[in-house]
Amino acid sequence: MPLQEKKILICVSGGIAAYKINILVRQLIKQGAEIQILMTPAAQHFVSKLTLSTLSKRPVFSDFYSENDTWNNHVELALWADAILMAPCTANTLAKMMHGQCDNLVIATYLSAKCPVFIAPAMDLDMYQHPSTQQNLALAEDFGHIVIPAETGELASGLSGQGRMAEPETIIDIFCQYFESSKKKSLTGKKVLITAGPTYEAIDPVRFIGNHSSGKMGFALAKAAAERGAEVILVSGPTSELINHQNIRVCPVISAKDMYEEVFKHYDQADMVIASAAVADYAPKEIAVQKIKKNDDSLTIELVKNPDILKTMGAQKKKQFLIGFALETNDEEEHALQKLQKKNLDMIVLNSLRDEGAGFKKDTNKIKILTQSGAREFSLKHKQEVARDILDFAEEQLLK
Repeated sequence: MPLQEKKILICVSGGIAAYKINILVRQLIKQGAEIQILMTPAAQHFVSKLTLSTLSKRPVFSDFYSENDTWNNHVELALWADAILMAPCTANTLAKMMHGQCDNLVIATYLSAKCPVFIAPAMDLDMYQHPSTQQNLALAEDFGHIVIPAETGELASGLSGQGRMAEPETIIDIFCQYFESSKKKSLTGKKVLITAGPTYEAIDPVRFIGNHSSGKMGFALAKAAAERGAEVILVSGPTSELINHQNIRVCPVISAKDMYEEVFKHYDQADMVIASAAVADYAPKEIAVQKIKKNDDSLTIELVKNPDILKTMGAQKKKQFLIGFALETNDEEEHALQKLQKKNLDMIVLNSLRDEGAGFKKDTNKIKILTQSGAREFSLKHKQEVARDILDFAEEQLLK
């Protein structure tokens, strides 16, 4: 079992979803995990220490000192854990985590952690959608934490919408997938080249032609490949995404021509190439030296084709296993298959803007992977899980 003897530190904050922790702890114990529970002061209004201590077979801590004045060492607690789970993670606890407001044992332990951190947010739908909460969730992912998105359904307020803490089964599945992939060093010794994000094609010094790509999918793929032992070259267009991993080298670029030049510095040495960037097909023929003034009622800009990076990679392919992406709005599978054949790809990842939860700037994606011999469809998942599915599928193809 992937969770056998894994040490999981569960930090419970004050939300009604805390009742699910009882079920989660029992199921994790059955999976062979060792559980230590910390609680914020507010969490004690929703679930009892006695219940959680009985289920986890360990004392539950909520303060820096126990009743007998024994110090609960937050540094030792953090170093003990193979993973930390913040569940339920309220808006208040999330904000304290992201901004270092260290006023309780839970936050002090979190700030001392060196292990992976999983966050299962739970709050009412308006709190979940508030810009400050969404910004904090995005910041958590930038920190390298794994956010388990809140689910949609009936909430304690009586309203219905997104904000329910993920079910225990979902959380356990994510833990299992994480620990299975972390043990799986199947790409050790391989060089993986990944393109991510948009390209910006300058019109003048302040304006450009671009698209809505955030780079989230490409960065998730880079992280997943690095976790499997690969040496990753990540060629990224302009994005707010951040990544910090010893196996990942980030090469920032701006335009399609910049990306073309950077890609072919590394292409010959690559064993696997994943082209997830949304590269602009066209660029202005001429770039104005000065800002274009708004003098006329209309403006005509002549566009010329950018170099086709993916097609060139397909034409020059030797040992590389080449993966493309197709984001479509109609006749999706037909267009993806045409791209697969025309660009000499080994497989293509299709997603449609018509699928709810998929597309640009989303934390989730719903994909179908196509090869010359068939297709496989996947359900809507967090992009980090989608990245693992893509790599699993690619490795299956390489073994055939």
